[in-house]
Amino acid sequence: MKILSIQSAVAYGHVGNSAAVFPLQRIGVEVLPVYTVNFSNHTGYGAWRGPLISPDDVRDVILGIEERGVLPEIDVVLSGYQGGEGIADVILEAVKRVKAANPDAVYSCDPVMGNAKSGCFVAPAIPVLLRDRVVPAADIITPNQFELGFLTNTEPDTLESTLASVELARATGPRTVLVTSVERPDREQGTIEMLAVDDSGAWIVQTPHIPMKANGSGDVTAALFTAHYRRTGDLQEALARTTSSVFDLLTNTHESGQRELRLIESQDAYANPRLQFTPRKVA
Repeated sequence: MKILSIQSAVAYGHVGNSAAVFPLQRIGVEVLPVYTVNFSNHTGYGAWRGPLISPDDVRDVILGIEERGVLPEIDVVLSGYQGGEGIADVILEAVKRVKAANPDAVYSCDPVMGNAKSGCFVAPAIPVLLRDRVVPAADIITPNQFELGFLTNTEPDTLESTLASVELARATGPRTVLVTSVERPDREQGTIEMLAVDDSGAWIVQTPHIPMKANGSGDVTAALFTAHYRRTGDLQEALARTTSSVFDLLTNTHESGQRELRLIESQDAYANPRLQFTPRKVA
């Protein structure tokens, strides 16, 4: 499998491609990383250095890949955080060209906007752009519960309302939706869930909630789920494998006392997930 991953990159720490590439490689996926920024560290520190890469330069890198004759071999285009408005056009153009070269290819979009605690942390135009242009072009989307609400102009909280919001999102284009950070009022205390839906039905999985903020964990989740799902076509298996790997990654990070993901130290959790959580079918 080959994934063209168009995301940010940092030298220190793990977000964007700097979070997604290694776990994908560890499960046997060939990744073609294209960078949208090249920062010293993620912006959560409040200070960073390095360039935003212009949309024209990102487009040029993708053109160079195309000139190598690689596009027919690409199975997935993956995108995450979009720092500026212009990058959306580049991603959508890349998706169109990859799908023209390989009609079986899919586009997986992590529509990064924010979260329930922080609200939106992207430029004001980005959520609207994602909702109106990018998400409708995607085959797979991986929003958190907060982002799902914005995409569908709803306020999902219960399982029923979250499933209804997913169906509204699916009606705009993407057939497969993974909802992360699902927090239902009636869930068992100290737990958190993920919900996955495609044409075959809906599955939910519950894990203990690890009390920490982990920049980049959503990027790892989106990458692993996309790869497992594209490889197997089995929603339940993709959800179970992703949940197991990410839970162990977060556990290792929390126990280390470090701010940055223990991405390398947790590599066996990607290659050999324990499958300690069993998704249950809910629709």
